[in-house]
Amino acid sequence: MSKPLEGILVVDFSQFLSAPSASLRLADLGARVIKIEQPITGDSTRELYFSNLVMNGESSMFHAINRNKESYQANMKEVSDREKVYKLIAKADVVMHNFRPGVAEKLGISFEAVKAINSQIVYAELSGYGKEGVWKDRPGLDLMLQSISGLTTLNGNEGAGPVPIGLAVIDILSGAHLCQGILACLYRKLNAQVGGRVEVSMLESAIEYQFESITAFFTDGGQPTVRAKTNSAHAYLGAPYGVYPTQNGFIALAMGQIPFLGELLNCEELKVFTEVESWFTQRDEIKDILGKHLQTKDTTDWLAVLEPADIWCAEIMDWKTLFDTEAFKILDMIQEVNMGDGFSYKTTRCPIQINGALLKSEIGSPMKGEHTSKIKEEFSL
Repeated sequence: MSKPLEGILVVDFSQFLSAPSASLRLADLGARVIKIEQPITGDSTRELYFSNLVMNGESSMFHAINRNKESYQANMKEVSDREKVYKLIAKADVVMHNFRPGVAEKLGISFEAVKAINSQIVYAELSGYGKEGVWKDRPGLDLMLQSISGLTTLNGNEGAGPVPIGLAVIDILSGAHLCQGILACLYRKLNAQVGGRVEVSMLESAIEYQFESITAFFTDGGQPTVRAKTNSAHAYLGAPYGVYPTQNGFIALAMGQIPFLGELLNCEELKVFTEVESWFTQRDEIKDILGKHLQTKDTTDWLAVLEPADIWCAEIMDWKTLFDTEAFKILDMIQEVNMGDGFSYKTTRCPIQINGALLKSEIGSPMKGEHTSKIKEEFSL
């Protein structure tokens, strides 16, 4: 199957996780992504370990986020190397980076410089806090962005202090936003021969991610966020929304009518909360009652009662439990990819299907400068 972005050439200067997640998605959709890496060390992420797991001598993070790309090493501070990259840019559809403000200018790949080389280029840049203001030079680290954006005040139980999400969620979100902007400009480029400049900041992505809660904040007069004292899963939703311990595990409950739950679960104490408003104003009391009651039986026992009644609920699973389910296996979400030196590893595939076909690729992450000679010859650099 031909993929939608086949024929699109992306020159990618980005590092770490945010923007490289965008170029990964473009590669999955069929684009050719040439990753520009600095001499000797290459992408800093090769040595950035988010765990002590080493894969083929380098960080597992690098391998997860840079599969299906090519590696070209160049010293952008040297004129000869820079001129070679300029020739590559002249034939590209997209140029992207996630340098701090001012760095692209120093390396000779500012928007103005790149547009002078290729007037129809789609130029995409991702920053931590935007290119203006007193925060513009701060490091764009996911935890820092979660912390200042208010996101950590929404998670966990009231009184537990700020609780970050246990994934680099702002990195991935801002990468997704960057990819969306690139795709929009590519559509215009292919139809009207007009390029564009896409700018995304991690801070803006973090704020937009919370659009639901921020809208509530302005509507209710700026009242402080109050999380549930126990079993919290959403600071603004009423009972029963949350995660509860059972006799042998945990169960998640979404929205539901409290008296009906009382009937289903044979819990008399819940039946008195007949007013919808009480599910919010007496949220902690309801959750305390529900939490104690659910600990009297196993998770499977409760699911057998709740699911036939169309109550939105789920068992809390770890990866091993999930991966053993038939529901997961039928998705075919795991693929094995291979590096140029023969090293192979398992990772996730693109979650998008096109015309019923899965977007898989057997190509793993590139070794440092693996494709430099080939690209020089192909593009006469």
